[in-house]
Amino acid sequence: MNIKKLTPFEKSIIIDKGTEPPFSGEYNDFFEDGIYICKLCETPLFSSISKFKGHCGWPSFDSIIDNNVKQIPDKDGIRTEIVCANCNGHLGHVFVGEGFTDKNIRHCVNSISIVFVPIKHS
Repeated sequence: MNIKKLTPFEKSIIIDKGTEPPFSGEYNDFFEDGIYICKLCETPLFSSISKFKGHCGWPSFDSIIDNNVKQIPDKDGIRTEIVCANCNGHLGHVFVGEGFTDKNIRHCVNSISIVFVPIKHS
């Protein structure tokens, strides 16, 4: 597994399970064709096809790539945390039943936890 060196801010989110301020991340209003990979280990996590405007301040996706994102109970006892299934890097939280898309699920992700890789069109 290729683990990247993180800045102190990246570590505070990805390792220490923090949350970046809403509407501050580079991918909140970003809608280009490609995939989003884990910043820590480069595992493919989300496709731009599943990204939608969640109006919550963080990038929102209604599906994951393969089984590369896992859900675990959050330490707050209320929410469900999502992490990279490969390296356990903190991504954000998942919410069900909000009705934003037909899939009725929102993976709410910290921009700092992911990296966008554009699709190369020929």
